[in-house]
Amino acid sequence: MNGMDGEPGTVRPGGRTARVRESVLRAAGDALVEHGFDGLDLADVARRAEVGKTTVYRRWSTTAGLVADLLTDMAEQSEARSDTGSLDEDLRANARLVVRTLTDGRQGPLFTAVVAAATCDGRTADALHRFYAVRIDEWAGCVDAAVGRGELPPGTDAREVIRAVSAPLYYRLLASGDPLDEEAADRAARAAAVAARAGVYAS
Repeated sequence: MNGMDGEPGTVRPGGRTARVRESVLRAAGDALVEHGFDGLDLADVARRAEVGKTTVYRRWSTTAGLVADLLTDMAEQSEARSDTGSLDEDLRANARLVVRTLTDGRQGPLFTAVVAAATCDGRTADALHRFYAVRIDEWAGCVDAAVGRGELPPGTDAREVIRAVSAPLYYRLLASGDPLDEEAADRAARAAAVAARAGVYAS
């Protein structure tokens, strides 16, 4: 198997292959921001990335496969979780990271396009679910640490706490249109922390 074979997201290429992947994923992100999933075209992505069309078609084969690999890359590149020694500070850091990402001039439209695509394309939906599973697992550690310090009840579901932090922020992005700012981030973090301390997420 060469470096360009295999299911997108399962191969960690190096050298020239890594540079090609980086260029193609950057081009795919640009195209998604500009045209959305329906306007994503592998030939256009190849042109933007300045690589051969056969390379793109052989490695990714479909636009859904390309988006799946883009999400894998985004998960790999995402910022590591905070470890301040305080549940409140860690959850605040998580919420503010979500807001920074969703309000970024490139990342915000990119996430919106991917979420929209996931509603009508099963492979993209699966890739999106994997992306969030990776990010939730990354940040769940701060909740587990808080349980270990005695800040939270034993049996607290760390992943549910992290989901509770980001859920109202995504609601603002995708449904209500209310401001996404640090105040909203801090409020979401406080609400999740209060509920967690009250045992809402404990089994």
